[in-house]
Amino acid sequence: MDGMIVIRKEKGYTSHDVVAKLRGILHMKKIGHTGTLDPDAEGVLPVALGKATRLVDLITDKEKTYEAVMRLGVVTDTQDMSGTILSQVSELNITEEELRTVIASFVGDYMQVPPMYSALKVNGKKLYELAREGKTVERKARPVHFYEIEILEISLPLVRFRVTCSKGTYIRTLCHDIGEKLGCGAAMETLLRTKVGRFTLDGAITLAEAEAAMQSGEIGNKIFGIEEILAEYPRVCCTKEGDRLLANGNPLVQALVDAEEKDGWVRMCNSEGNFVGVYQWDEKRDRYFPVKMF
Repeated sequence: MDGMIVIRKEKGYTSHDVVAKLRGILHMKKIGHTGTLDPDAEGVLPVALGKATRLVDLITDKEKTYEAVMRLGVVTDTQDMSGTILSQVSELNITEEELRTVIASFVGDYMQVPPMYSALKVNGKKLYELAREGKTVERKARPVHFYEIEILEISLPLVRFRVTCSKGTYIRTLCHDIGEKLGCGAAMETLLRTKVGRFTLDGAITLAEAEAAMQSGEIGNKIFGIEEILAEYPRVCCTKEGDRLLANGNPLVQALVDAEEKDGWVRMCNSEGNFVGVYQWDEKRDRYFPVKMF
């Protein structure tokens, strides 16, 4: 089973919990998730199996879409409603126009300071471990990008919105920062990840459904194959003369590759059409070089 299975993570599980459960369900060790979701968050969690674990970085880098509910007028230590309330306002004096203007101002590039309650490490220790000890350390702001933020429903103090963003973005921090800019504070109430790259909620299954599919022998139908995951990249084949070099993961000159496409990654196949790995054209060295071999 080499490929990607898209799990709908449920509340109460960490991303590591999902991996541990799948190891038991699928009876395999080589499994890795493609991006952490908080225990209280739900939604799309692509999990790599077998040889596809080499694609974890690629999937992690993809843009992500979330649906979140933000509660205005409250600030917590975790930036979501699972934390301890630090401050709260009894009355909101915010117009819908102000709210829309402030939310729209976050679209584009943004320098975001990671929350203390996160798995990022400082001097070898996770931030949330330091936070639980009552310690606060300085965190450097990191560049993130918000491609789109769409308000879905306003029922103050709750605001439901959809956001598409770059990797490494904290939606609860976005909620916190929106509240700060509005001057009333805000915390995240709920979070649902609906999309990671090309993987959507429609194609996701729960752990219970994965277990049932394994028992019925239908688990293969739930797994995206490696070539399917890489379908956005052009598919090219080398000539018969290039088969030996390709099998050994060596570079290939243009004469050994039947392709016109030279930009970006390509799915490199042998002369019989069997997928072998991802290659990339190097203009300076005038040949294709391996990126990831399978």
